[in-house]
This record gives sequence, structure tokens and C-alpha cells, in this order.
Amino acid sequence: MAYFRKLDIQLDKLQSLLNKNERWLILINADPDALASALALKRILSRRVAQVGIAHVNEISRPDNLAMIRYLRIATKKLTPPLAAQYDRFALVDSQPHHHPDFENFHFSVVIDHHPKVAGTPVDADFVEIISEYGSNSTILTEYLYNLGLRPGKLLATALLYGIKTDTQSFEREFHDNDMKAFRYLSKFYSKPLLHKIIRSEFRLDWLKYFTQAFRKMRIMGKTMVIFMGKVDSSDILVILADFFLRVHGLSSNMVSGIHDDKLIIVFRGDGLRRDMGKFAKRLFGDVGSAGGHRSMARAEIPIENLGGQQASQFIWHRLHSNTQTKGKKKDGENGHTAIEK
Repeated sequence: MAYFRKLDIQLDKLQSLLNKNERWLILINADPDALASALALKRILSRRVAQVGIAHVNEISRPDNLAMIRYLRIATKKLTPPLAAQYDRFALVDSQPHHHPDFENFHFSVVIDHHPKVAGTPVDADFVEIISEYGSNSTILTEYLYNLGLRPGKLLATALLYGIKTDTQSFEREFHDNDMKAFRYLSKFYSKPLLHKIIRSEFRLDWLKYFTQAFRKMRIMGKTMVIFMGKVDSSDILVILADFFLRVHGLSSNMVSGIHDDKLIIVFRGDGLRRDMGKFAKRLFGDVGSAGGHRSMARAEIPIENLGGQQASQFIWHRLHSNTQTKGKKKDGENGHTAIEK
């Protein structure tokens, strides 16, 4: 019995797209899983095409991402029109074209992702592999390397292992058995000292002030913590805070929001039991911006001009209040009394 699923059909289709005379650019919204996936796909495409590059659409500011790029030698550049013009084909990993405005103008030859598909938003690409059951996109790329007989070197194995570790939160979030298999397989090849260097680079000293602010601004609604941080230097701060406050005993979810680059950004975290955070984010903010994610983690990004003149904090509370009223009415019709979900 094979260690991973067999990918003969997928690999035949993927390899049929490869031409020695073409240059490929792999696009990502950079985080550890995306960086690792891009590095793995670059390994797969190398020697089969003329050139492979990696480009990110977001600003990379999280110290662990920067450490990962530095220590694992991931050559990624900020996506610009002049850079894109140098390439013939484009691939997208750990995202789908509708996940970011900068992806929408590209025709992708390859899309490999593990995020849930969105009804009414099909992914149009020559080769598509979306496995939403997997906790990490790095797992999918590890399977591809294995099926191609490409043993990951120390740097690539460390990247993929860290990608799995972060996206499953060390297997505390939803994961598939194949995520565990991939982690076990990669553990034969990774560098423990390099991984520790990356893990120990999670915070910047100047970000610690945001923890003090968050403690002052937090509000509790039932079993949900809601925090509006105002303007922040980086949206990564919101992610770090949301992950941190999910550890509070007695709470099942949180919403940490702030303003960055003229957008209201809301990061959702949950225990995966009480509420599907991806559907919750979509229900609250899907009509005014991009919103969605997994059962235990999600994100919404809303241009400031879509707030209808309201202050950002008021806009969030209004949406939450409207949602609880709607839920209450539904339950009232079902059991004869109002029960507002908080």
C-alpha cells in the first residue's frame, strides 16, 4: 500500500503543461504554508521549464515569515506589472484567484490549494487541485514530490514541515490523516536547528505594545471575545492577537479587527466546535468585501469606502447586532421564544 495517494493522472496533466522554453511565475499571498508550497512547486518545475520565480502580493512583515525566507533561502519578490511581464505562465498555491484582487487579472496554468471552494466562484485554470479536507497546502505539495520521486532537501523539508505546523497549529486545528503522514515523512529530512530559529522569531519587540492595547479594548459577548484595535502597523498583528486570545479558558471564539492600508481587516478564530468561522465571516461581511475561511479560522477584508460612512468599530458592532437579531428570529420561529446566539 502506497504511503501517499497515487497521483498518476494529476502528474500526467501537470507535466503536459511544461515547456522547456517557457518561464513560470508562482504567485502567493505569503505566509509559511504559501512560502513552503511555492518552494516545493519551484522544485517540481525546475529543469522542466526555462525559469521559475516566486512573487508575493502582500507586504511581508511577520518575523517568522522573514526568518523563513532568510534561513531557507526562499527567493520571493513583490509582484509588480514589470515583473509579471517577464513570465509566460503563472501558478497559484495556497490561494484561489478570488482570494486577492491582485490575482484576478491573471490566467493561471496551475492552481493548488486547500481552502474551501466558494459556491458561484469556480476556479478557472488549466490544472486545478483543491483539497479542502487537508489542513495544509504543504501536504499536497509533499505528496507531489513523493509521487515524482523527488526527495526534499533540508531547506525544502524544513519549509514544508513548518507550513504544516503553522496551518494546523501543531495539529490543534482541523487536519487530515495525510497531514500527519506528510509531517512524519518530512521529519526524516528537515533541520531541527533551522526550524527552531524560525519558530523563535514569532514576535517583534515593537509589537508587544499591541498586547497592552488589546487587554484594554477587549469585550466579551457570551463565549466570544471581540477586539477592535484601530490602526495597526501590520495586519499580521491581528493574526497574532487572535491566535493568542483563543487560548483563554471559557471562550470559544474571537474576532480581532483593525485598520491597515485603507481596509478594515477582521481576523476570526474559533475552537471548531460551536461555530463555523468561515461561514460566519462570510455571513457578516461577504456583501461588502472579501470574507471566508475554514471552520476554525477566517478573515474578512473590507475597503474603508464600503463602510457607508460609519466608524469601523460601529460598523462591526452593527453587523454583529444584526446577525444576532436574525439568529434570534430564526430560533424564535422554531421553538417559540427568542434565543440570541452570541
